[in-house]
Amino acid sequence: MSKRTDEIFKEIKEILAKNEDAFKGYEKASENADSSTLTVYFKEKAAKRKEFNMNLRREIKGAYEDFDDSGSFGGTVHRAWMDIKNLFSADSDEAMLEESITGDKAAIEEYNDVIEYENLPLGLKNLLISQRDDIQMDVAENDTLESIH
Repeated sequence: MSKRTDEIFKEIKEILAKNEDAFKGYEKASENADSSTLTVYFKEKAAKRKEFNMNLRREIKGAYEDFDDSGSFGGTVHRAWMDIKNLFSADSDEAMLEESITGDKAAIEEYNDVIEYENLPLGLKNLLISQRDDIQMDVAENDTLESIH
């Protein structure tokens, strides 16, 4: 395995870990939202992140036979999202939306980092672009929801 492939694997694992933690955070936010609109919105975001990971795992395993995402990807990435999950569970609807925007903007940057790899298989690159674009639409929707609440 090349050093470049190792870097891709590492960054994909980070995206998978953050998507998993985002899924859990959005589930918690849906349980704690006062607004029924936000409850539905956060449930949809949670389901979307879970689907992102299913599709991402399938695509990367098709592109790289030696990709292994078993075990835990640990450390600071997970702890950062755990902090967001805690915020989602305790704060107001407005604060949860703000954290959602913050998390989504960070995710967009991480997706962009991986998309920039020149030797990224086309199917994987297209999936990452699609997921990133979906998150960008969520950021725009969050801005709209913030003005309502």
